[in-house]
Parts: sequence; structure tokens; C-alpha cells
Amino acid sequence: MSDKVRLDKWLWAARFYKTRSLAVQEIGKGRVEVNGQAAKPAREIGAGDRLRIRKEDPAIEVVVLLPGALRGPAVVARTLYEETPESIAARERAAELRRLAPEPSLALADGRPTKRDRRLIERLRGK
Repeated sequence: MSDKVRLDKWLWAARFYKTRSLAVQEIGKGRVEVNGQAAKPAREIGAGDRLRIRKEDPAIEVVVLLPGALRGPAVVARTLYEETPESIAARERAAELRRLAPEPSLALADGRPTKRDRRLIERLRGK
């Protein structure tokens, strides 16, 4: 096993993306950073590199432990990296904020306007 591997292969092997082509697209969009810098799919990464992957909010920050190029079971893929404590705390904080946020549908107390409501709205608009 070599000590360096392409970024797109590693993201695929670590199961961050379902296919390598999806990994290439996301890297091309600038959603993956290596050591704080934008990267290209062919960028070589190895143990100790720090990746920031913006799949959801907040971004996931991981440290590469092993440069694996073969996709295996999820249990094995999880051994290729370690999520940083700051990233874990940020994800937990975001989950708590989502949990405490008000339900968006509660703002629509009455649901869709009725026929009577639409007539009143049209009368107010001058139609």
C-alpha cells in the first residue's frame, strides 16, 4: 500500500461520496479543502492531512489516518479518518439548534386560504 492516494479515490473509499464521479464534481465545486486550501481531484493526500468536506451544514473536518484507495465495508472506511473534536462539537450544536427551532409549518396556522379567504384577498387587491 502506498503512502499517498488521489483525493477523489480517498473520498470514495472513505464513503463520503457514493461514486468517484460525484466526488470529482464536489471537489470541482470547491466543497472539499485539503489543509485549508482548495484542491483538485488528482491531489495526492496522505496520513495527517486535514480535510474539510462541505456536504451539509456545518462542514465536516477530518484528519486522514490511512490513505486507502479501495472501497470496502463502512466499518473499514471509518478507520481511514478521524473527525476532529471541533467538527463533532459543531455538528452536535447544529443538531441541537435544529431540534430547538420552531416548526416551520406552525407559521401557517390555518393552512391554505379557503375560497372565502381568496375572495377577500382579491377584494383587497382591487380585482
